[in-house]
Amino acid sequence: MILDVIMKDILGSPAILIGLFALIGLVIQKKDISDIISGTLKTIMGFVILGAGAGVIVKSLAVFGTMFDFAFGISGVIPNNEAIVAVAQKTLGKETALIMLFGMIVNIIIARYSKFKYIFLTGHHTLFMACLISAILSVSGMTGVSLIVFGSLVLGTLMVLSPAMLQKYTKEITGSDDLALGHFGSFGYLLSAKIGKMIGNKEHSTETINVPKKLGFLRDTSVSISLTMTLLYFVVALFAGKEFIETEISGGSNYLVFSFIQAIEFAAGVYIVLAGVRMLIAEIVPAFKGIADKVVPNAKPALDCPAIFPFAPNAVIIGFLSSFTAGLISIFVLPAMSLAVIVPGLIPHFFTGAAAGVYGNATGGRRGAVVGAFVNGIVISFLPALLLPSLSAIGFAGSTFGDADFGVVGLVLSNAGNTSLTILYGVIILFTALPFILSIGKKKEVVEV
Repeated sequence: MILDVIMKDILGSPAILIGLFALIGLVIQKKDISDIISGTLKTIMGFVILGAGAGVIVKSLAVFGTMFDFAFGISGVIPNNEAIVAVAQKTLGKETALIMLFGMIVNIIIARYSKFKYIFLTGHHTLFMACLISAILSVSGMTGVSLIVFGSLVLGTLMVLSPAMLQKYTKEITGSDDLALGHFGSFGYLLSAKIGKMIGNKEHSTETINVPKKLGFLRDTSVSISLTMTLLYFVVALFAGKEFIETEISGGSNYLVFSFIQAIEFAAGVYIVLAGVRMLIAEIVPAFKGIADKVVPNAKPALDCPAIFPFAPNAVIIGFLSSFTAGLISIFVLPAMSLAVIVPGLIPHFFTGAAAGVYGNATGGRRGAVVGAFVNGIVISFLPALLLPSLSAIGFAGSTFGDADFGVVGLVLSNAGNTSLTILYGVIILFTALPFILSIGKKKEVVEV
């Protein structure tokens, strides 16, 4: 009973989990009780506000997706992390929960004893990756204790190396080394940053786009997002048709008015997310110092991808649109390569496309944001299609994971397991040793890959 409360209600609640980290950090620093209460509650509140904004965005995008599917008659597999985890919990719930718990402990151990000082604080992505790992390892033949032990090693190592891969570029985005990115789309973001550096010029940032004086209102991020999304919703609404929207979605409201409100709700969701991120960062970074000083010296908190959105809001929208465009193009390319059609999910394309746009902009300006996010869109279209056969083997044929790292990790583990269980054990052991191997001879206190 107590274990269920810990696993489901505490560790399963990202807001409480990140609040606990803040609480521990403030207590270790021997702050006044008023500061401890205030800092803990504001950290949780910031995360809740962020989640509320994300919920508004997801609701708005769900409506857009329904309109889009009907308008253009697209059918296929829609990547959805939440949906596939919900299915997996019925057969692998215990294994997933235990891998998540012990994976977090492995993360802290590696951060403590290697020079990769990153603590991954994005709880829901930790859960998603734990689910993927448990599913792939179980179909490879691992069971019981070995499944949990080796699954935890993979998860904990990923929780350290994923932020480290991006830290060089995260510092360019944030202008400091106080925090890292903890989100399992890191391969897509890394590609975007590398491509941006190759083809663009970071001096030509998306945030310095010249706007004529008469159009000065477009400098307001909320206004520009509202207008951009209104245009998108109107175009799709016209293709979907008045009758479908008013009878099936809007509850009788005029289809254009309904579309306009959905676009504004999307923009409001982005505004709420940015407000939550600002509050979260303002509280978690100082609170985290206590953990860094006592448990993991010089540790960096690795936060969810919206944490970087306030640093380049124009790149957020540019990245989303570019990534989504790549997803649409992939619809026609995938069948030609005998792969399943991956319908571009608005949620993964918004969050990972936006983040890829920010990373591409940091190294290559506007061109980097556009091309980098476009490549991310290709990646999160093809990797889910390639991963689908492995997931189908364990009964998850109706959906697949959306973000880049899930595809990379799933394919590596699946291919190793298909070779032999011994090879799979060897790959996991070598991977777990990697942070310590890479730390040898490094003089930096915090290592970047």
